[in-house]
Amino acid sequence: MVSNIKVEQAVVVKKTKEIIKKYAIFFVLIIICTFMSFASPYFFTLTNIINVLRQISIIAIISVGVSFIILTGGIDLSLGSAMALGGVLVAWFTRAGTPSWISVIITLLIGMLFGLIIGLLIVKTGINAFITTLAMLNIFRGIAYLITGGMPISFNEPASFLGSGYIGMIPFSVFLMFAIAIIGEIFASKTIFGRNIYAVGNNAMSANMVGIKVNRVKYFVYALGTCLAFFAGIITAGKLLTADPSVGVLMELNAIAAAVIGGISLNGGRGSIATVLIGAAIMGVMRNGFVLLKVSAYSQIVAIGLIILIAVGIDSSGKKET
Repeated sequence: MVSNIKVEQAVVVKKTKEIIKKYAIFFVLIIICTFMSFASPYFFTLTNIINVLRQISIIAIISVGVSFIILTGGIDLSLGSAMALGGVLVAWFTRAGTPSWISVIITLLIGMLFGLIIGLLIVKTGINAFITTLAMLNIFRGIAYLITGGMPISFNEPASFLGSGYIGMIPFSVFLMFAIAIIGEIFASKTIFGRNIYAVGNNAMSANMVGIKVNRVKYFVYALGTCLAFFAGIITAGKLLTADPSVGVLMELNAIAAAVIGGISLNGGRGSIATVLIGAAIMGVMRNGFVLLKVSAYSQIVAIGLIILIAVGIDSSGKKET
């Protein structure tokens, strides 16, 4: 009788811990927003909320892409530079006379091709993802500078609506962010291929033994990640009405941080695409709060670094418990 009670108590404790862990990220965001609402009268104004949503839309889109990569146990450090190249290419194509929306499609296809090349290099050569994507970081940025000669290219085209357009009072990029996150979550959790991504991240060897095409999964996630980074670059070019080869510096690290804060395990195989939005929101709200509270830019960098360390520490402790 006593042993049964102890078992029931252990089950309750375990379920409670799981619930707390699952929803902790939401509570953190609520706490930060509550604090900011008291700290600054401007925080909960409609203008500021829309501004925060617009700011996080770019990092959230890239975070969705990098989350799929991390779920397989990989990493991609090239996405910030890929973002810059995506914006430069779409502007370059339109300047060369290619119709605006056709330029967007071509640019996204090129992004997928580059991502596929990254996947092939990692799988076929055996070079680890860190080194491969670090090299591609420089290659993407270099190509962007070569195309532009280091000078921004004007991008005032119909496709610039992706970054500068509004539906009512809401920036169109915000709708794109939610659409990509929702589609990503449905794909990851409700499709066979999505579940295969988790299986590869948990144990690639076991996944291969049960018939999952592990290499194909890796090709896909890198192609998707680079494509979304290119898309974020197109949105940014539309927002600025200019394609600047210098944009996106350290964006890959911010995207990885948002993914990890949002619950994506760096060990692979665990996490939800939907909560990545919460991770991006936390970073966006904190950056916005720092500005409203007039915190120095240097202190902001330190604070964001500490947040990343805490998130990774929580993820690592959770892995040890399991």
